[in-house]
Amino acid sequence: MSITEKEISWTVHNWLKKIKVAYVPGSTNPFMENVVKDLLEQFQKLGHITSSQPDNSTDVILTTANFGEPIKWRTALMFTARKRFGLEKLPTVVTIIQVSPARLKESLEYFQEVLDNDQISPEDYDIPGLAPSAYLTLYEQGKRGGPMLSLMRTLQSQAKCIRIILIVGEETPIEAYTFDLVGAHPRTDATDPEYFLRDLAFRILTAVSTSEITNHQVVGDSISLEQWQRLSTPAAMRKAGLEFGKRNFFTQMIRISDLVHVPAIDEAISRQYSEGCFTTWDPEIPGLIATITGSARPVEKDNLTDDEMAIIIGVRKDGIGALVRNVDGKRNDPPSSEAVEMIEMDFPLPRISVEMQPGNVVANINPPGKSVYEVPVARSKLHGHRGVQSYNPHLIEHVSLDEPYYHYPVSCSTEAQARAIRDAFSRSKAFNDPNDPRQVVFTVLPGHGVVIAEKWVPGKVPFQVIWEFMDSGDLQIENFIPQGPLNYELENDEKMVIKV
Repeated sequence: MSITEKEISWTVHNWLKKIKVAYVPGSTNPFMENVVKDLLEQFQKLGHITSSQPDNSTDVILTTANFGEPIKWRTALMFTARKRFGLEKLPTVVTIIQVSPARLKESLEYFQEVLDNDQISPEDYDIPGLAPSAYLTLYEQGKRGGPMLSLMRTLQSQAKCIRIILIVGEETPIEAYTFDLVGAHPRTDATDPEYFLRDLAFRILTAVSTSEITNHQVVGDSISLEQWQRLSTPAAMRKAGLEFGKRNFFTQMIRISDLVHVPAIDEAISRQYSEGCFTTWDPEIPGLIATITGSARPVEKDNLTDDEMAIIIGVRKDGIGALVRNVDGKRNDPPSSEAVEMIEMDFPLPRISVEMQPGNVVANINPPGKSVYEVPVARSKLHGHRGVQSYNPHLIEHVSLDEPYYHYPVSCSTEAQARAIRDAFSRSKAFNDPNDPRQVVFTVLPGHGVVIAEKWVPGKVPFQVIWEFMDSGDLQIENFIPQGPLNYELENDEKMVIKV
């Protein structure tokens, strides 16, 4: 997609596709009709196709809904579009909702008020269209990301749609927030109408121009249960889960049924999704031991079992998933949706030699001994929906994503996110230089979370360096996740502190 000199302020991805957008109105009003009309015109200016009737070439269905009014699942396009329009696959559904500034302020203040209560009360979350158990998720999400996240989950549940554009204004737009599954809510200012519409178009384009890479493939012979039980890494994974659980790193899994009762859910969205994953390299397999996907069954990261781990040994040639090995005698669910990004980030980085002692403790680096393994320079990796407030630059390195990912974030389990993470870590000075003293490297994914990786450090078990840095304050984890561009600045010659 070309960008003229006038449009240079839009830092967009170079892999955006030409798409087809169909508009199927829901509950609407003149305000939303004008926004949709102008947005469709923007798509046309950018060279995309628009229509009033979805067909098998449609990539996006735009629809509308009223703020605070629940839609029945039997009429929601996420669940009915395929049958209603005879489609082979479900396009991405984006729902536009209008809210007045006063009502948005009132809603956010209300959620903040109930979040500040010492005890959670189900009565505070008695919201039209939501399940009686919704209060658990809304409270937990609000504690994680503030009142906007509670409001987001409410609107997604009522509209029966994951991707929502909440437009604030009465006569004309003032601003908009773009919501997704993970909890992103980047803001678009509407002071300049042309910028406003173009920015929203690019956000939609970014979402539909990338594809999921979760079609994992089982390869090779299965590993015997005896061999699996001899490995030290599964025990290290269980310990790491406990340690990060003590530090409240992983938030609770979101179960859709806790928010809203929707019988026909499997095709449109997984029944639940698990927040975050972690992996460590096992030299004996060789491959990554990783947490399994949370979309198939609930996974408690701080109470892992062997059945909740998978083995990743590579990436499919077509790039649409990871290569995995099964283990005889245990359940073999597929790895986390971030499986490809976790192993692909090793490809451009160097490999080193390590000697292992019992318990998977590194004896020393580049030794002359017999028990020497060639391994990726990154030993263990942690992906979570958290932010990093500050870090010690003498011990930890922050690597930046390519610029477009800060303006137009991508979603989890996509090839775009895997590419973004791989390219960021490929530029790590700590990983590329064996003499660099920094032991941990991280990057922040706007609207999403953080990916942290550690080196092989003598005398340490997997993930130990990371959790010790959390305890010492050298790596300060927080709930706040930036929704756009960010940078870290040195304060008091000691710590790099986030600025947004």
